[in-house]
This record gives sequence, structure tokens and C-alpha cells, in this order.
Amino acid sequence: MVEVNVLMPKLGLTMKSGTITEWLKKEGDKVEKDETIALIETEKISGEIKAPEGGILKKILKKAGEEASVGETVAIIERE
Repeated sequence: MVEVNVLMPKLGLTMKSGTITEWLKKEGDKVEKDETIALIETEKISGEIKAPEGGILKKILKKAGEEASVGETVAIIERE
């Protein structure tokens, strides 16, 4: 099994971090590539985190309400 990091995306040119507002999937759930798995917001914009690969959402590293820097790993998907 290969683990794939789910990263905080950069939604705007000046975005440095974002807050996870809600996880739409929970640990152990199956996810499809490009499926929205979490909602995020910054001071200026709201957006989504999409699964970079299909597989099982193995571990959520940042809980709802927590902030993450752009490029920081917020979850891990185990590819099937």
C-alpha cells in the first residue's frame, strides 16, 4: 500500500494558510480521486480540499477548526 499526503492547497496568490472548517469524509472512508474531502476558508476566500488519489482516508492530521500552512500535510490517503 502506498501512502499519499493530502496537502493544504493554495487558493490565492497571497494565501499563506487556511482553516479547515469541515471534514466531509472520516478516517476509514473510501475516497475517489478529485473528490472533495474537506472545506477550508481563509480571510478572503472559501474553498475545498480534493483527494489527490483514490483510496482510503487513513489519517486526518488537522481537525476542523485547525489552521494549516499552504503545502502542509493535513491528511493521509492509503492508495489501494
